Amino acid sequence: MDPASLTTAIKDEALRRGFTLAGVCPAVAPPGLDRFHRWLEAGYAGQMQYLPDRHAAYEHPRQLLDSVRSLLMLAMDYATCDPGWASPRHGRVARYAWGYQDYHELIRERLDRLADRVRALAPGAQVRGVVDSAPLLEHEFAQLAGLGWIGKNTLLLNKRAGSWFFLAALLTDQELVYDAPHAQDHCGTCRACLDACPTRAFPQPYVLDARRCISYLTIELRTAIPDELRSGIGNWLFGCDICQEVCPWNRQTQESGEPAFQPRHDGNPVDLIPLLTLDDAAFRQRFRATPLWRARRRGLLRNAAIVLGNSRCEAARDALGRGLCDPEPLVRGACAWALGRLPPSPETVQLLQDCLEVEPDDSVRAELRGALGQPARPT
Repeated sequence: MDPASLTTAIKDEALRRGFTLAGVCPAVAPPGLDRFHRWLEAGYAGQMQYLPDRHAAYEHPRQLLDSVRSLLMLAMDYATCDPGWASPRHGRVARYAWGYQDYHELIRERLDRLADRVRALAPGAQVRGVVDSAPLLEHEFAQLAGLGWIGKNTLLLNKRAGSWFFLAALLTDQELVYDAPHAQDHCGTCRACLDACPTRAFPQPYVLDARRCISYLTIELRTAIPDELRSGIGNWLFGCDICQEVCPWNRQTQESGEPAFQPRHDGNPVDLIPLLTLDDAAFRQRFRATPLWRARRRGLLRNAAIVLGNSRCEAARDALGRGLCDPEPLVRGACAWALGRLPPSPETVQLLQDCLEVEPDDSVRAELRGALGQPARPT
């Protein structure tokens, strides 16, 4: 099959498999590689050590497929209807995580079927599909394949689809017909995403300091959320959509019809008080097959306590009090901080004092003293 016919056949198959955008680019060094290296050197990756550890793997797609010549860049819409809001005892979840299935599993299955189709059309073809866990600068290659431009919030934007989509790539050693790169930036003078970020995670347009990003803080960060950023978390339990919600290009996007992305009945908003009662087994049963598993139990319960503290939810007082006895210091510390945000009561003050007497972890002791209004001990 000639390159033009093969390209058309593969794109048609991708659209049939539920992908909504498809473009092809050559396997070259990503145009933004120097920017990526400067970003790492600035420390903006935070605790995501897997990024600098694999920095060399991002230099060329051949690190993923030695014989690669072409990349088919793909997008799959995930935005669905908003299930609405509830009360101060509830936390918000980023849209991509509302569904019944982890998107990695669904997209990998679609990529596997698409790869099978390529091999059927071009016997002997080398093919590999990757989602966002592989060392590939997807946004750079998606722009090179004509799918859109990289916006000021560092997300890929498309005039029709906005930014509510997942990106994936199919690498192959086959020669394909390449699409024209998307050359124009349509953000113009707009600063909506930059100005709306409550934690000021954008030191400048097109640069994200992940260490201040709510998505990073609630998903990737494995330690306590810095005190000065906690109020900025607001009511976000997992991830954040603020910079996408305010983007003008997302005003007219269509809802995804993918069944797996339709909101779970308990997917958003999430009642936070029951979360604080989940042991390891119960947490695994509820979240193992969902994106929220990424934060692990201690991370998600930490987030729940922070949100309850931000909302000053009186109904959560007893659950936060029980959280002071959680086996995870990260959870105990967050619950102590949250209790310190509630209107004081004699019972809560006594509980915090009692816990301070027996708490073995220095960081939790500092949170308990802060909740009691005591000065921090010098280190």
